[in-house]
Amino acid sequence: MTEEIEFILDSTKESMAGSIEHLDKAFLNIRAGKASPAMLGGVFVDYYGSASPLSQVSKISVPDARTITLQPFEKNMLHAIEKAIMIANLGFNPMNNGDMIIISVPPLTEDRRRELAKQAKAEAEDAKISIRNARKEANTDIKKLEKEGTSEDICKGAEEDVQNLTNSFIKKIDEILAIKEAEIMKV
Repeated sequence: MTEEIEFILDSTKESMAGSIEHLDKAFLNIRAGKASPAMLGGVFVDYYGSASPLSQVSKISVPDARTITLQPFEKNMLHAIEKAIMIANLGFNPMNNGDMIIISVPPLTEDRRRELAKQAKAEAEDAKISIRNARKEANTDIKKLEKEGTSEDICKGAEEDVQNLTNSFIKKIDEILAIKEAEIMKV
């Protein structure tokens, strides 16, 4: 196998692994009943004119399975944090007691569980699309090499390797999705 083809396969594998990493991060934001600081990972607060992640303007803690508390580093940020949580539309109702913000995580209803499962499926499908795009890119690069004079047999073998990579990563996504769906639907 030529050096160029090995490079194509390595970069394709790296790209596909990146899709899996992205999926894992996206799944952290989909809650499954228990309170977690990751639920607020996508919330950004207007901090003196710039959008800052919530974790950079307050201490986030989880005292129990149904409560998240936020202790702002600056007292004057309480209202900005409360507003940012409401704008994020996570289904939470933050309460401000003057010192900190307390979020009571409501138990999931059956409809909300189905909605979250659907959201998880959409994220998994996006990851699969990303993997297929990486496959398409790799196959295009392999075809270019073939036109430049690399033997047809070597290129066919490389295309098969790319397809095997694609199949293994898509199978991995299906497994991750099945685990997440089970976690969401578990009462």
